[in-house]
Amino acid sequence: MYEILEKIVSVNDFMRLREATGLTPRSRAGAEVGLPNSLYGVHIKIDSQTIAMGRVVGDGGLNFEIVDVAVEPKYQGQGIGRIVMEHIMAYLEQTAPKDSYITLMADVPELYQKFGFKYTSPECEGMYINR
Repeated sequence: MYEILEKIVSVNDFMRLREATGLTPRSRAGAEVGLPNSLYGVHIKIDSQTIAMGRVVGDGGLNFEIVDVAVEPKYQGQGIGRIVMEHIMAYLEQTAPKDSYITLMADVPELYQKFGFKYTSPECEGMYINR
């Protein structure tokens, strides 16, 4: 059975899950600064091993971004990502004002579409710069 923890994942687990799931590598120094500044975090453990995570960043009033949703490969396809997103969406429902802007970069669009997310195009285009 799994345990759901509504708090930010540890830096070590963050780094490990990003690597295991093929997400873009992030620096440990950046994670050490960034993770504590998250608005919300959730992670899931099985037998004290973190197998999934997700978090929300932003200004807490106008803009919220869902980031770092990841599920260890051997647990993918079992609804674990959906559980992470259900917790994130419950947090946003309770916290985000009705006129706030909630965004994400979708590696698995099908998961996020189930929660009502839509592509921004053609009204606007998502953009990024990676330093």
